Amino acid sequence: PTSDDTPEVLNRALSNLSSRWKNWWVRGILTLAMITFFFIIIYLGPMVLMTIVMCVQIKCFHEIITIGYNVYHSYDLPWFRTLSWYFLLCVNYFFYGETVTDYFFTLVQREEPLRILSKYHRFISFTLYLTGFCMFVLSLVKKHYRLQFYMFGWTHVTLLIVVTQSHLIIHNLFEGMIWFIVPISCVICNDIMAYMFGFFFGRTPLIKLSPKKTWEGFIGGFFATVLFGLLLSYVMSGYRCFTCPVEFNNDTNSFTVDCEPSELFQLQEYNIPLVLQSVVGWKTVRMYPFQIHSIALSTFASLIGPFGGFFASGFKRAFKIKDFANTIPGHGGIMDRFDCQYLMATFVNVYIASFIRGPNPSKLIQQFLTLRPDQQLHIFNTLKAHLVDKGML
Repeated sequence: PTSDDTPEVLNRALSNLSSRWKNWWVRGILTLAMITFFFIIIYLGPMVLMTIVMCVQIKCFHEIITIGYNVYHSYDLPWFRTLSWYFLLCVNYFFYGETVTDYFFTLVQREEPLRILSKYHRFISFTLYLTGFCMFVLSLVKKHYRLQFYMFGWTHVTLLIVVTQSHLIIHNLFEGMIWFIVPISCVICNDIMAYMFGFFFGRTPLIKLSPKKTWEGFIGGFFATVLFGLLLSYVMSGYRCFTCPVEFNNDTNSFTVDCEPSELFQLQEYNIPLVLQSVVGWKTVRMYPFQIHSIALSTFASLIGPFGGFFASGFKRAFKIKDFANTIPGHGGIMDRFDCQYLMATFVNVYIASFIRGPNPSKLIQQFLTLRPDQQLHIFNTLKAHLVDKGML
């Protein structure tokens, strides 16, 4: 059953409006509050951002698991909730352990306990998961077998959707805060602009899963998001704190975002196609190469990203619920706001791996220094012979 979770102060202030305009104002006010909170956590830096991503992940997991618990009436299943949270702990231990080993290699090698945990990390992770698996088998009870396996599958699909993709968000963040902020902002912009275009101009239904979505909102959101992505990426590309990779400084034991900007974030001159020269009146334009990549990101956010929302709508219709939760008045649960963000995070990670990221010399050197002297000498001689053969030495 649905209930009005709007704060009383807003109910009193908007009591004279129709339900349509009341919903408009409630959504608008809460959206501005969330955007303000987003700016604050960006200002607080990478560590706070990673903590917030972790908190959002846990809340989304909680919302989906609670739906399964209520829909399937799993109240009598032994250990179900305990095992669900245990598997969440195991998966996070695995992913964050991989991240620590990858990005804090020098710190790990410096501390003996961390070095041991890093060396046997995957074995420890598998052992933890295997323990949970055995606990699940031991918890099976007669007359509940099918339901228990339903919930086992429910938990693992939730882990796949929520935990793995939130982990990709953190990986994107380490590439530079711009790879974190621009994609998330594009999804937020598309969500807002599609709602506004649909609210004022929407006439043609877009998809049956979401009857309120319209073609007018979908198309208007696309053009607005691409323009927004170009402008935002232009502004952010000029600041090192956004463009530099997030790295751990072993001397200060803190995160640093200072570097010499790569070619992606240096202004270049591009020739405008002849067809457009007569329209805009320019022959060339100066822009950052990252702005070209931002077109790909904003296009995905506005054309493919909404399908994450449609997927969530189908999920909610399948189980006859309006929202994942009532955490945010007018918006539903945290998962209602992040259904598109997780899909976007996966795309950004794949995009960086495919078109942006190259071999990292500093990481190779770090690994090289941990080898035995004879192994280092072998690599040195191999590299020397290769460079001599190429005529570089």
